[in-house]
Amino acid sequence: MSIPDISVIISTYNSEAWLEKVLWGYEAQDFKNFEVVIADDGSGPKTKALIETMQQQVGYPIVHVWQEDEGFQKSRILNKAIQACNADYIAMSDGDCIPRADFLQIHIDRKEPGYFLSGGYFMLPMDISKMITKEDILAGNCFDVDWLTSNGLDPSFKNNKLTAKGLKAKILNTVTPTNASWNGHNASGWKTDILAVNGFDERMQYGGQDRELGERLFNYGIKSKQIRYSAVCVHLDHPRGYKTPETLEKNKNIRKTTRNDKLSWTPYGIEKRETR
Repeated sequence: MSIPDISVIISTYNSEAWLEKVLWGYEAQDFKNFEVVIADDGSGPKTKALIETMQQQVGYPIVHVWQEDEGFQKSRILNKAIQACNADYIAMSDGDCIPRADFLQIHIDRKEPGYFLSGGYFMLPMDISKMITKEDILAGNCFDVDWLTSNGLDPSFKNNKLTAKGLKAKILNTVTPTNASWNGHNASGWKTDILAVNGFDERMQYGGQDRELGERLFNYGIKSKQIRYSAVCVHLDHPRGYKTPETLEKNKNIRKTTRNDKLSWTPYGIEKRETR
């Protein structure tokens, strides 16, 4: 097997229905030389069975990286997935984000040494999330504003994320007030850069662990480029039972230290040591 041009890390936890839709989204990609590395934070046998089935049905390699369920330990499994990636360039997304057909082509075309890419997502309501079928994904219906509005999507400026192309997308990427941060649902960067800052800080649970990684990349000297109106994925709705005020406050303090002390390395990442 040839080495992929890009490895796509997808995080998941006991969400087989959503994960299956996402994996069909990657089957529909225009760009073909990639692998998917599933960062599985302790899912049960149903997820394993789905992945084994999908490995036989899609045309790209799927690597399943799993760890025991010890609560929300996404940072830890993401670090394991980073190490399992075979490509020099890594995109990260979630098991609830279906990529549009040009998603990986955009990440490949825009990648540049010294930079990471910052994308966003288009949030779908629960009823539409449930109704999307494999056929809708392969046909691109779930990215079509007319199809979505006919199924109950409200009109909004945010719908430009789905319709903007070419110059319009470039302008919106430039003028958006949203920071070009590392977003775990849609970001990409060089594996050497991610390893240079030691991956994710494993002290961090839900709430900003992706942004903190990006802040250390900035401190390391890496810049970012905004592609939120170019690299599109739709986000399937779900509850967030793992979100607590305590973890959010802890993560906020870790991020504050990273910014104030201009840290580019965490001793709580892939390698467990104080200095490099």
